[in-house]
Amino acid sequence: MKYDPVAKKTTVLLKGLAFPDGVALSNDNSFLLFAESTTMRIFRVWLRGPKARTSEVFAQLGRSPDNIKRNRNGEFWIALNTGRAVLKNLVHNKFGSQVVLPSWIADPVAVKFDRDGNVVGAVDGNGESTLESVSEVEEHGGTLWFGSAVKPYVGVMHQIDI
Repeated sequence: MKYDPVAKKTTVLLKGLAFPDGVALSNDNSFLLFAESTTMRIFRVWLRGPKARTSEVFAQLGRSPDNIKRNRNGEFWIALNTGRAVLKNLVHNKFGSQVVLPSWIADPVAVKFDRDGNVVGAVDGNGESTLESVSEVEEHGGTLWFGSAVKPYVGVMHQIDI
């Protein structure tokens, strides 16, 4: 939904979604991304420009996405909250073509995308319970912060080069 505070009007942008979740606005405010957890998809909704008021699948993931956070470079971290025991490799479907994450990522718990939908980073949970149920990933000053909706922790990964 979109709210116009001047007109005091709310407009529904998309209907019929399957468990919409995290949302993040692009650096230039031209689009927003949101997760549809049940279908394991990330959608892009164009807010400005020639595609304004249209939407498209930004990424088809192999795990259920949760929250989305934009970093200062305009890239998007997407937390992958569930399905760890079922799926070992995340397949990313970028606008119809599939790209598999690097082989060293066996248990992705977070994936970073650029504004064009390219995978530019990932965090491997290594099958351990430490990063189980990651629902939030925030990047700030070379550090990644992890949160969970069900686990009692805040995780920190220093000096990231992901």
